[in-house]
Amino acid sequence: MTQKLFWADPYQTECAATVTEINGNKVKLNQTIFFAFSGGQESDQGTIGGIKVLEAVKQGDKENIIDIEYELEKEPDFNVGDEVEVKIDEKRREKLRKLHSAAHIVYYFVIEKLGKLKIIGSHIAAEKARIDFVYDKPLNDVLPDIQERVNKFLLENHALIIRDDEQKPDLRWWTCEEWKMPCGGTHPKSTGEIGNLELQRKNIGSGKERIEIRLAS
Repeated sequence: MTQKLFWADPYQTECAATVTEINGNKVKLNQTIFFAFSGGQESDQGTIGGIKVLEAVKQGDKENIIDIEYELEKEPDFNVGDEVEVKIDEKRREKLRKLHSAAHIVYYFVIEKLGKLKIIGSHIAAEKARIDFVYDKPLNDVLPDIQERVNKFLLENHALIIRDDEQKPDLRWWTCEEWKMPCGGTHPKSTGEIGNLELQRKNIGSGKERIEIRLAS
């Protein structure tokens, strides 16, 4: 099982790790700061042993033991048992952290305004996050109020707390005030770190609405 250092410290951008498996240009490590795509959050970008990582993939088995496999740009010149340096793009991770928590918070303000809506998709990238809902009316009229409420809440600097699930070792819970959501992504420590957001509505089809979330420049 790959130890996920990004859970213990989502601000860490470098670490040393021992190579546990090599299969061509694919490798596994005993521990990592390099997040693999999960829960809608894109993977980190960076290097392992100085070699660019092309893809990071979570793997599991019947016992829910999760490994992360990394596909490198080329076959490595290191061996199983070697210690390698893992580095990730710090600015990209920072944006992913902020936008992931921002998406959760926007969701709760949307349902506060419109009632419980069915989510049909979500994605967290470094440029923007998005949430897709089943909803039969354009959100143009309500989005400015939601944005204002969200930004006011963010500036109040509420704590963001991540807790482990007591039953499932690979499940964590994101919490903010009375809100709670299962999430294994990376997040900041408080809403004040996120800053202001800009929300935009997109029409993605009949009966469907998308909110795009960007960090204000």
